[in-house]
Amino acid sequence: MREIILGTAGHVDHGKTSFIKALTGIETDRLKEEKKRGITIELGFAHLDLPCGHRIGIVDVPGHEKFIRNMVAGAAGMDMVAFIIAADEGIMPQTIEHFDICKLLHVQDGLIILTKKDMVEPEWLEMVEEEVREFFRDSFLEEAPILSVSSTTGEGMEAVRQELDKKVGHIHFQEEFGPFRLAVDRVFSMKGFGTVITGTSLSGRISVGDELMFYPEEVTAKIRGIQVHGNDIDVIEAGHRTAINLQGIEKEEINRGDMAATPGSMTPSIRLDCRLHYLEGNEKELTNRTQVRVHVGTREILGRVSLMETDAIAPGSDANVQLLLQEPVAVWPGDRYVIRSYSPIRTIGGGIVYNNAPRKRKRTVARDRARNTEIFTLYGSGTAEEKMLLFLEESGFTGIIADELATRLGVFGKKLKKILQQPVSTGKIVVIESDSRRLVAASVLKRLTSTILQLLADYHHDNPLKSGLAKEELRSQLKPPVDPKLFNYALNFLAKKEKIIQEEAEVRLTGHEVTLQVDEQAMREKINRLYLEAGLKPPNLKDVLAQFNEFPEAQIRQVIDLLLQDGTIIKINEALYFHTSVLEKLQEQVTLFIKKEGEIDAPRFKNMTGLTRKFSIPLLEYFDKIKLTIRIDDRRVLRKG
Repeated sequence: MREIILGTAGHVDHGKTSFIKALTGIETDRLKEEKKRGITIELGFAHLDLPCGHRIGIVDVPGHEKFIRNMVAGAAGMDMVAFIIAADEGIMPQTIEHFDICKLLHVQDGLIILTKKDMVEPEWLEMVEEEVREFFRDSFLEEAPILSVSSTTGEGMEAVRQELDKKVGHIHFQEEFGPFRLAVDRVFSMKGFGTVITGTSLSGRISVGDELMFYPEEVTAKIRGIQVHGNDIDVIEAGHRTAINLQGIEKEEINRGDMAATPGSMTPSIRLDCRLHYLEGNEKELTNRTQVRVHVGTREILGRVSLMETDAIAPGSDANVQLLLQEPVAVWPGDRYVIRSYSPIRTIGGGIVYNNAPRKRKRTVARDRARNTEIFTLYGSGTAEEKMLLFLEESGFTGIIADELATRLGVFGKKLKKILQQPVSTGKIVVIESDSRRLVAASVLKRLTSTILQLLADYHHDNPLKSGLAKEELRSQLKPPVDPKLFNYALNFLAKKEKIIQEEAEVRLTGHEVTLQVDEQAMREKINRLYLEAGLKPPNLKDVLAQFNEFPEAQIRQVIDLLLQDGTIIKINEALYFHTSVLEKLQEQVTLFIKKEGEIDAPRFKNMTGLTRKFSIPLLEYFDKIKLTIRIDDRRVLRKG
């Protein structure tokens, strides 16, 4: 069953760790340095069984400003927050920053805990409660209960348990069966067990024996064992705080911040299209390409903020941005992120990921910015089909396979299949490869077929005596390059529409016919006679071209190509061409000779034909090439079959 994760938040030394120990009996500070210094440095974990029958996982986060990075990692998976404020100090700097982070990560429920109740007078406590209620006004904690406790005496802890029981008891739990995801917050090695990771599972379920892929590196490992709160289990579900024992992978191959997920369910990228809220407490504008620290899941990456529609935004503003990252990250659309300034380091904003693998967006001219506004409006309010068509149009001639499209939409399995039905059946999306289900937008196919038709029209105009254009030559002219399967799909599509004709390796427009001018017809007849009358001693190609020097060489060659295409003459090599009827006659002679003598060699061939080596050797090689003969040492025999 899905668990609820309760995370703490609040200023350093306000008693978060002591509160958890008083509530659960579990000490979350495990490091020597933490115990020596009396502050939390790394994330700590506990759990609490509630009367309603649910167990909640608890994440204890550091409060010190130096460890905000760890706090963000812990907050990334929380469903509810226990916001801790010491009664003897009230609102402090990290109270404010932690609250900003919770809002940016879209935490929507929680309770407010005033600790150290035993250290203040009732009047002071009442004043602090008023201050706290005012601080949380107009936020998701505006109506949250304020509970005063003492971690030393235990006073108020039962009220906290009851309030948590009431909240969790009213939650409608849904089973999550999509791809599994877990943001790794610890990686270590245990003697006798090997590599172990810990984290909070964000979605789906996975079992012992299944494979995990670690993104963005895309390395895989098999699950050897699973523990939740110290107990061995076989299946992890969304919301579990868990430790996973892995086999087939070394500790050094995994990093804190990696996303452990079902193989094939994520698409690493160095760009993210996002909505950004720039916090009101910032002192200056955020300018385009400002360097920031991006926190997503449990990962921190350096990057820059590219503002899509303006050059700067004021504090308190929202903006459409593209985050340009120094390292790839794997997220889903809908994931939340936080950005912190490069130096000095403090939280300045955050928001939601719209597109987890966008192309680089232009923003230089007004037209680009207007287009960006259209795209980001679609992200925010468009349907799944509209987003899918956008992704496919932007992928162009490459297209997207269905599995990758699922990771781009964050929609999988039957849900994706259902969304695809309508646009595929209506022809808005084309399936060009059934095995991998490579998809292309119909608008992209239309653009490709229009380009092919124009290229063929131009070719026929420039080469009127050519019957068609070689397919590979046609494909090489397409920019950007086109996947061979999409190219063949487009050709078959045009052939079915009777726009083109495919003949072996050539393609031409349906209406194209080779039409010779009067002088070209005369040239054709003259070349035909020339080779026919020359017999086995035809002129060199250069000599043929020289006989028609009043015409451009390209035009002469096109006439010769026509004779080759219709089978009138045959090309032996770059210089020698023979009339087909002459070669057919010689072929009969060679066949009869070998049948009678058993073989033929160069001297006997020369005697039979009266030809010099200039002609005899190319002709013998030609007969080998057309598989009439086969050469054995210096002799040739008829090829069997």
